[in-house]
This record gives sequence, structure tokens and C-alpha cells, in this order.
Amino acid sequence: MKAPAIAFIGCGNMSRSLIGGLLKDGVAPARLRGADPQPAQRDLIRAQLGIETLADNAAAAKGAAVVVLAVKPQAMKDALASIAEVLRRESPLVLSIAAGIRMETIRTWLGADLPLVRAMPNTPALIGAGASALCAGGRAGPEHRELAEGILRAVGTVVWLEDEALMDVVTALSGSGPAYWFLAMEALEAEAVKLGLPREQARLLTIETALGAARMALESAADPSELRRQVTSPGGTTERAIKVLEQGGFATLLARALDAARDRSAELADTLKGK
Repeated sequence: MKAPAIAFIGCGNMSRSLIGGLLKDGVAPARLRGADPQPAQRDLIRAQLGIETLADNAAAAKGAAVVVLAVKPQAMKDALASIAEVLRRESPLVLSIAAGIRMETIRTWLGADLPLVRAMPNTPALIGAGASALCAGGRAGPEHRELAEGILRAVGTVVWLEDEALMDVVTALSGSGPAYWFLAMEALEAEAVKLGLPREQARLLTIETALGAARMALESAADPSELRRQVTSPGGTTERAIKVLEQGGFATLLARALDAARDRSAELADTLKGK
């Protein structure tokens, strides 16, 4: 992508993954800079990725066409206070990847209505396999949406939402979702070991099965329910296993888990709004 100057406020794992993805896309290191209060974080990102890093948030944000907010939600209010004057004066695109911070809250803390896009990436972005949802504020035009999408697309798939309230669903589905699959993999591996498979073989077979199933779902025109039917022979081993899962309320349990995560996301956003 053709990159303007992009400043990252916060130099944690997600910033490092985004910066790494942008560099692989051909963005010059000189167009990127990061700010973080922790010297170790600044040193790490400078050593690994070769970009400029600063302790001063405002200095990093000055002159940037895009300012990426990548701090922990609890630190967002203070981080915005440190750059509010620069942002109000220069009106860059503000791209927030902080979980649970609504755009209304960001506008309130900034004391200005700037071009704003909120994104919810997930941890597989660290290996370039992320899934991110984006939602644009009213001041964000097509050029701002293009900039934001280019940054997140550097580390995976991007979808756009028109209703910000759905970001709580995204948080529950793709934000928290990797943990659900890790839990399932953990349980399958443990039972396979209990049934006699060596742990190394059980782990490899579990991981490759999960990867293969995901790739089939991604590359097939059939939906997951049809793919499941295709591998479930009548009277066979898969059918018996599926019946056990259905009798145990597998689908209902997943639905309850997703609802609980969505509700918690909304609760956290309400809590942070009041701070």
C-alpha cells in the first residue's frame, strides 16, 4: 500500500504484528514510528523492525496521517490526553485497535470529532492470519476507510460493520474465538493421550486436523453444515461422535459462551465509558 506516516501509540504485540505486516507490504520503515512509555518495548520494536521509537506520544503523533491507538483499554484515557492537542490541530485518521473502547468514548476523551475507525483484530494477526472487523465513524470518508483497511489487511482478513454495536459480537466471535478452538484442541489431545496415543503424535494430529478443517471450510463453496454431513457416514464413527456432542448440548453451549462474551464486552465498554 502507499503509506503516509503512521504513528503507533503503544508498542505491544499487536502493534509489532501490524508494523511487521506493513513492512512486508513494502512500507518504508521511515514512514512508521511508535511510542511507548516502556524502554524495553521501544528497544524491542526498534531492534526487530528498524523503526523510530519515542517515549513521547505527542512527538510520535505529530505529522502522522494515521495515528493507531494500540494501548490497553485502561490506559486509553491518559494516552488520548497526551496526544489530544496534536490530533485536534492536525486531524489525522485515528485508528483504534483497543478492545472495548467505543468511538463515542474516544471522541469524548479527545474533545473533538475526528476521522475515526475502530478495529477489532485478533491474536492470529501475530502470524499474519488475523481476522479483523472495522467500523467507521461519521467523519471517516472513503480515503480513511481505505487507509484503515490497508493497515489491518497487512495481517489478515478484514470485514466492515456499519453498526458499532456489533463490535461486541465480533469481540465474542473472532476476538475471543481463538481461545475456544485452543480449548477444543486441548481436550481432544488430552483424550487421545488418555486412549494411548503418544502426546507428540496426538498434538500434531489435533493441530493438523483443525487446520485442515478450517482450510476446507475456507476454500469450499459448501457451508460448514454440508461439509460436516459429507464426512458423517451413516452408522459410522463420526456419526456416533456427533450424536454424543449433540446430546451434550454442544451447539447450545457454544451459543451460551458467545452470548456471555458479547455481554461482557458490552459491560466493559460501559465501565470504561464512565471512567
